[in-house]
Amino acid sequence: MIRPTPYHTPMPSPLILINAVGLTGRLLPYAPRLQRLAQTGWVRPLREVLPAVTCTAQASILTGVAPSEHGIVANGWLFRDTQEVRFWQQSNHLLQAEPLYVTAQREAAQAGRRFRCAKLFWWFNQGAEVAYSVTPKPYYGADGNKQFGIAGTPDGLCERLEQANGKFPFPSFWGPNSGLKSTAWIAQCAAQVVREEQPELTLVYLPHLDYEPQRRGPSGCNMQAQVKELDDAASPLLDAAEKIGARVWIVSEYGHVDVDQPIYLNRELRQAGWLTVRPSPFGEQLDTFSSDAFAVCDHQLAHVYVKRSELVPEIAARLQSLPGIDHVYAGEARAELGLHHSRSGEIIVLSKPRAWFAYPFWLEDRQAPDYARCIDIHRKPGFDPCELFFDPKLWWPMGRAMRRLIQKKLGFRTLFDVIPLDASLVRGSHGLAARAHEDRPVLVGQGDVPGQHVSMTDVKGLILHALRTG
Repeated sequence: MIRPTPYHTPMPSPLILINAVGLTGRLLPYAPRLQRLAQTGWVRPLREVLPAVTCTAQASILTGVAPSEHGIVANGWLFRDTQEVRFWQQSNHLLQAEPLYVTAQREAAQAGRRFRCAKLFWWFNQGAEVAYSVTPKPYYGADGNKQFGIAGTPDGLCERLEQANGKFPFPSFWGPNSGLKSTAWIAQCAAQVVREEQPELTLVYLPHLDYEPQRRGPSGCNMQAQVKELDDAASPLLDAAEKIGARVWIVSEYGHVDVDQPIYLNRELRQAGWLTVRPSPFGEQLDTFSSDAFAVCDHQLAHVYVKRSELVPEIAARLQSLPGIDHVYAGEARAELGLHHSRSGEIIVLSKPRAWFAYPFWLEDRQAPDYARCIDIHRKPGFDPCELFFDPKLWWPMGRAMRRLIQKKLGFRTLFDVIPLDASLVRGSHGLAARAHEDRPVLVGQGDVPGQHVSMTDVKGLILHALRTG
């Protein structure tokens, strides 16, 4: 007797959504294979959410709603219950709206279809209700030591992927050595998952275009070569998709702009007497409990947290007068940005297109906290693109890093203090809406063609429709 399958509805062809960070309509023609997908399907510029940064953009793509609803108001924010600023949190539970893979799972169950999602290096990966997940996750020892690693589900998946593809090249994922290797590894990893597991939906994050355009600015690097490198790195994944008959869609989060003006909001707030620091043996520390106001800086947008509401008008007026500031939004006005949420600052500040917000709160470099000269994305109370550089003031900084590594392997506690404090080195940023359509992020898809005006919050609905129709 033949047992009936529990899936009595025909399965749609698998769908792979590649998040090619930094890809815009202007750059797409430099990626031959990705461009062919657009030519056989359709391509639309995406209206950004604010801030146009990784965590906020991905949350908006996954949930289909604005930050005022899903709660991811930046790459990091003030956790008010503990008064800690935390960046780059991975918990899926931080999403306050239902993500794509949960909705798709429920719809598939109602239709009698199987649905499995693979979430590979997208943010908010830990605790996500997906069948397969892989995310960067170092190990932290009680003695302050850190070892690179990845985490994921089901048990054994990460080990199997690293056995087949080598260890994940963590230094190329973020830091002075960040570059193509991490993107190539992720694409190979995704190709293996697609071939072996054939999930109904695979989400893949390829970050290659997020490095050089931030270091040198888009006009300061060979963007044609950078995009071609991304295209070549994606080839194993595209080949795997062809082999199993999967559809491939492409999305991106933002485009980059040239910048030449760092804005030090926290120094301004400190000089005005609103920001307080605590001296320590490890340099000055931001005292969030004692400060009347401080800024959490994230590229071209900053959240300013103000303890006493009566200070908001005075602080907003002072910030509006600073060079490089474009707009200041306070209180209810934050709703104009889609950021009226309890996690947001009482004041939100946008920079002008060629400016960006640097997080330092110390007034002299000798007073900088020890983490400032290190890659320390979870300790810094703001995003720090200086982590993409070796300090040019150091003699042979790579040798210094190698010496620190030897000290670490010998069991000595040490700091990899090779990061510069000079924010003027940074020549590219993002976070604002693009001025021209061709500089907006893109969505490339197949099947039913959407209208000309597509927002980042529309992506979830379009993907769900594609999953239903096959």
